[in-house]
Amino acid sequence: MKLLDFHVGRAVLQSTLVVMLILLALFAFAAFAGELDNIGKMRYGLADAMHYSLLLMPGLAYQLFPIVMLLGAIIGLGGLAGQSELVAMRAAGVSIKRIVWAVMKVGILLLVVMAVVGEYVAPRAELRAQNIKAELLAEKTSFRSEQGLWARDGNKVIHIRDLISSEQVANVSIYEFDNHNQLTVMTQAKRANFSDNQWHLSDVSSSEIGMEGIRVVSRPTTEWRSLLVPDLIGVVTVDPTALTGPGLYRYVQYLSDNGLDASRYRLALWKKVMLPVTTMVMIFLAVPFVFGPLRSVGVGQRIFVGTLFGIAYYLIDQTTGHVGVVYGLTPLMSVLAAPAAFLTVAIVLVRRIF
Repeated sequence: MKLLDFHVGRAVLQSTLVVMLILLALFAFAAFAGELDNIGKMRYGLADAMHYSLLLMPGLAYQLFPIVMLLGAIIGLGGLAGQSELVAMRAAGVSIKRIVWAVMKVGILLLVVMAVVGEYVAPRAELRAQNIKAELLAEKTSFRSEQGLWARDGNKVIHIRDLISSEQVANVSIYEFDNHNQLTVMTQAKRANFSDNQWHLSDVSSSEIGMEGIRVVSRPTTEWRSLLVPDLIGVVTVDPTALTGPGLYRYVQYLSDNGLDASRYRLALWKKVMLPVTTMVMIFLAVPFVFGPLRSVGVGQRIFVGTLFGIAYYLIDQTTGHVGVVYGLTPLMSVLAAPAAFLTVAIVLVRRIF
């Protein structure tokens, strides 16, 4: 049985990797095409656009994994069926459940790999991509890290700890230096909103450093003009896909504690949590394509129908997510809507087999 599991698993693994490479190549080309308008602006060149597009691929692989697993299972098992190997297995007394379990084990193995990609590789690659684009498309220096955004505006160094949106930030620190690189003023604000071509700072505390010591001035509000405008911050604003699971959880807590809207980030957090469930549903859905009503059609037709199912799943998942955010539905309900619907379809189709 171990040899059988290895044989089935290898077929599914190979087809899954091929599907992943093909989809990533297509999306990488699409991402690069989307950057063509930026090539030639400031210091942003052709190689930078290619580098930026490639850095987006780990995150995209993580998002596409359930659909890739569905197509990989369909193609892998379909290939075995086309060579009558599944028929031989069934004639030898191997149950469909046993074959499906062999596919599930491959799915679990790849799921572990994708979890590592989603938690460690993709967030860092996304941040790197954002930093490259922000630095090369701006005349100022900016850097985005897990500790927020660092930027330079003339003789000022700006640190924005919490990027809520391109026009709303929190925990802002502004360090102003003289011509001898000596710190002269340090300004801190709990909140900043952009309107009328300037930033409006709230709960402001300024520390002026001079020969006579430090003088602290507090103001409820003040205005601040800077080259750091929302167009630049929009490039590096917090994207849920650019955060790890723990990072998302902490950010959701921060937004909730400050009375801010955390629905997008709760949704992204639950999607990470439910990825194993979604993957297993996709593998289960592949069973009817090989053993069910579609077993008599060609591999090409199976792939076509499987692709339609994958596209339908993606559209439903995205739609329910956005609808849940707009209408205030619980994130778990929004995340489970698509898997629950496709699991129901899979159960109905599988029941026809047994």
